[in-house]
Amino acid sequence: MRIAYLDCASGISGDMTVAALIDAGVDPVAIRAGIESLNLPGVTFHVDEVMRGGFRASHFRVEHPEQHAHRHLADIQRIINKSERLTDLQRDLALRIFSAVAQAEATVHGSTIEKVHFHEVGAIDSIVDITAAAIGFDLLGVDEIVCSPVPTGRGKVKIAHGVCSIPTPGTMELLKGVPLADVPVDAELTTPTGAAILKTVVDRYADSLPDMTVARIGYGAGTRDFDDRANVLRLIVGESRDAAAGLTDSVMLLETNLDDCTGEVIGYTKRALLAAGALDVYTTAIQMKKDRPGVMLSVICKPDDVQALETILFNETSTFGIRRQLLQRSVRQRMAYTVETQFGPIKGKLGWQPGEPAIFVPEYEDCAKMARAHDVPLRDVYLAAEFEFASIEDDEELEHDHDHDDDDCGHDHDHGHDCSHDHDHDHSHDHDCGHDHDHDHSHDHDHDHNHDCGHDHDHG
Repeated sequence: MRIAYLDCASGISGDMTVAALIDAGVDPVAIRAGIESLNLPGVTFHVDEVMRGGFRASHFRVEHPEQHAHRHLADIQRIINKSERLTDLQRDLALRIFSAVAQAEATVHGSTIEKVHFHEVGAIDSIVDITAAAIGFDLLGVDEIVCSPVPTGRGKVKIAHGVCSIPTPGTMELLKGVPLADVPVDAELTTPTGAAILKTVVDRYADSLPDMTVARIGYGAGTRDFDDRANVLRLIVGESRDAAAGLTDSVMLLETNLDDCTGEVIGYTKRALLAAGALDVYTTAIQMKKDRPGVMLSVICKPDDVQALETILFNETSTFGIRRQLLQRSVRQRMAYTVETQFGPIKGKLGWQPGEPAIFVPEYEDCAKMARAHDVPLRDVYLAAEFEFASIEDDEELEHDHDHDDDDCGHDHDHGHDCSHDHDHDHSHDHDCGHDHDHDHSHDHDHDHNHDCGHDHDHG
C-alpha cells in the first residue's frame, strides 16, 4: 500500500503543501496547466530552491495583479467548475477544501456557507494554492495519507475584528479533532488553508513515522526563517511494510458513566447517537461511587463528529463529563455486496485483507425481512446467503481494490454479484473561517489585506 506522511514540525500552509508535493516528484508542468485552466488573468507561479535552517527546500510563490475581491463560495465554485483541464477528482478535492473553509467560517460567524464571504482564502493566491494542492495530491497517487500532530504556534495576531489569539477562530474550527503539538514559536504556524487541506485529505494522525519503506521525500519551505528550526513541511512517500495488516484509521472513543438514567433514556440516547453518525454505541455495567450500580455509555465515532455527538450526550443524559480518547484501529477493506438467494436478494458486506480470502457478512435487516416474508427461520436465510456467496466465490475470481464501507471506514459501493471493481481513492474528509496569507508574495504593490477572523499569515 502506497502511503504519504506529512511531517508538520513547523506547521502547514497552502504554499508549503504545494512546494512539498512538487519537491516529492509531482510534475509542476501538470500543476501549471491546471492553474492556467482557471483563466485567472495575469496569474503565474514560481518554484524556487531556498534554504531554511540550513536545509534545502522548494518554495512555491504566486504572482498576480492587485485585486480586492471578497468572493463567496459560489464564486469560487464557478471558477473551478469552468476549468476544462482539471479531472473530476481534482475538481472535487479542491471544492471540498473550499467547502471546509466555508463551513468553518459560517460556524464562527453564525452564518451559512451560502452567505459567508472569503477574505484572504478567496484571494487569487489562495485559489491557486488550494487548486494546486488538489492536483498534486491526485497526481501523488497514494492510498493513505498520515499526518503528524500539528503545531499552531503561539501569540497574538491582528485581524479585521481586532487582536486574536493564535490559532485564530477559523483555524481552530478546522482543527477540531486534529491532534495538536505545542511548538514554542511566536508566529502563526498553521494557516486556515493548511488546516483545511489537512481536514480534507488526511486519513489518520500518528505521533511517529508509519511503518513504511521510504521512496521519496519532499520539502516545502515557508516564507519566514526561524532561529531555532527549519521552517519546512516534510512530505515522505513510500510503501507500507505491513500491507498484510490491511487498512488503519483513527477514531474517537467517547465515554461517560451514568447512575441516574433510566433504561429508556439510555436506549433513546443510543438510537440518537447512531442516527447522528456514531460508528458504534454500547453500554457496560459498572460499579460507581458509594457502591451504586451504573452504566458506562461508550461511543465510537469519527473525529469530525465529536462535537455533535457530545451535544447529544449532554442534552439527553445527566452526565457532567465525557472522556475522550483518540484511537487507531486496523480494519478490513470492504464494500457493499449483494447475493441472489432462493428467498430473494440479500445485501451484505464483503471484507478482505490483502492476500487473504474474502468473507461475506449478510445484513440482518435483509435476512429478517426475507425470513418473515417466506415464513422460514432466520438462520435458514443466513445460511442461504452464505452458501450463495461460497458458490460465487468458487465460480468467479474476486478482485479487491481499496474500498471502505461508510459504516466503519469509508464508503459503500453496492456492486451486486460483480465484486471486481476499480475506483479512485479520494482522500477527502471534510472541513474556515480561514483567510489565507499563505505566501510572502513578491508583488510590486502593498499586499495589506483586511481579513476576517481566521486568516492565513504565512509563517509559514
